[in-house]
Amino acid sequence: MSSLDLQNTTRRHFLRDCTTGLGGMWLANQLTRDAAASGPMVINHDSSAPLAPQLPPMNPKVKRVIYLHMIGAPSQLELFDYKPVLQKYDGKDCPQSYLEGQRFAFIQGTPQMLGPVYPFKQHGDSGAWISDRLPELSKHADKLAFVKTMKTDQFNHGPAQLMVHTGNARLGHPSIGSWVTWGLGSENQNLPGFMVLLSGGRVPRVGKSLWGSGFLPSVYQGVQCRSFGDPVLNTRNPAGISAKSRRRTLDALQELNHETFAELADNETVTRIAQYEMAFRMQTSVPEVMSIDDEPESVHEMYGTKPGKESFANNCLLARRLAENGVRFIQLYDWGWDTHGSNNSEALNGGFNNKCQSIDKPISALLTDLEQRGMLDDTLVVWGGEFGRTPMQENRNGAKMAFLGRDHNPNAFTMWMAGAGIKPGITHGETDEMGYRALPGQEVHLRDFHATLLHLVGLDPERLSIPRQGLNEKLIGVKHAKLIKEILA
Repeated sequence: MSSLDLQNTTRRHFLRDCTTGLGGMWLANQLTRDAAASGPMVINHDSSAPLAPQLPPMNPKVKRVIYLHMIGAPSQLELFDYKPVLQKYDGKDCPQSYLEGQRFAFIQGTPQMLGPVYPFKQHGDSGAWISDRLPELSKHADKLAFVKTMKTDQFNHGPAQLMVHTGNARLGHPSIGSWVTWGLGSENQNLPGFMVLLSGGRVPRVGKSLWGSGFLPSVYQGVQCRSFGDPVLNTRNPAGISAKSRRRTLDALQELNHETFAELADNETVTRIAQYEMAFRMQTSVPEVMSIDDEPESVHEMYGTKPGKESFANNCLLARRLAENGVRFIQLYDWGWDTHGSNNSEALNGGFNNKCQSIDKPISALLTDLEQRGMLDDTLVVWGGEFGRTPMQENRNGAKMAFLGRDHNPNAFTMWMAGAGIKPGITHGETDEMGYRALPGQEVHLRDFHATLLHLVGLDPERLSIPRQGLNEKLIGVKHAKLIKEILA
């Protein structure tokens, strides 16, 4: 190269042309960084301590999650989505535009519209509309962020519940709690990172699949607890077996498992060892944490708890205690919200009242308790069901029913969130004047909710994945998911 050429060569020309030198090095570095930023998140689990805390890749707003799921799908039109126009159509035939091309679980022919069964009022500085069925929760209106245009692909309970909690309508996929504990571990190594409490007298239709770990290691599945009797079955030593004897048995079993691992190199064997050790520690830690007997009378009064009984109130208090003791993800399921109107217990003007009374005071107490203890600043509380209810009254077999009820509606339902990372006192999304569908451009799919929850706990929803059958499996699935930025603080 001549001296003139050298004088006319700029730094930009040099980097452009030197593809095998500095330019190549820069390009390789950029490609490596891009690949790291877009590829699966690397989680270095210690197989001997699989629940050890992991440093989240993003700055987390949330340390722990308490998720309240009302099994059966509560009617948003009797709780949070006030539709005065619907009242004007009460008793009139449903417009055909709401029926054409739609599938229903039980509605046949042309049903009649059903106005809001209970009165609504605006509450707090936010002016949130909440019905008179939830007078205690209404006092917290300015803490809540409502999403009124949730949408799901499923209109039957089992698949819809799976969609909410695993992102997939088929069995065998990890639940939200499993993904979160797999990605973050847990703060307390003497308790499971993901614990489940049931109330309402029945187990959800798809059972333990709602808190299963799917194709993630089994240590990340939810551990079902009870609010009466032994908190976790089979953690108490049998009669005549001392803790010292149990320790010797576990030590011998651990040696056999180590030999098996050395021979087969199956990580599930190491997980099994860790689970046995966790179970041994739980024999001491669980009875202490799961006993509400030592709570002050003022706390029992606030929640409406009755020690020794199975109840949603007891479970809300237990959720606070578990959160206080470092459990990462606490899931409550409450059965009995399927208000078809086929009998009094499933009627909006019957059993629905009882269900509202059973949750109103405990949820209000939980929010108050967390706030008073300074825990609402780093705890996310979520409330919802698996889909919504129709603005039409159910007419099973095309006949008018004796009790008031609504059919399943996957097109629009309400969820709310409160606590860490959430903008308080807002409502996002608006449904049509009948509360049947989201207004154009306002739909929020469940994968958007999943992405938002993962983002809040410090996990990248696009990168939290695990290779399986040629696909990087994610909670949000393969379709694009967007954060619900409007509700983020």
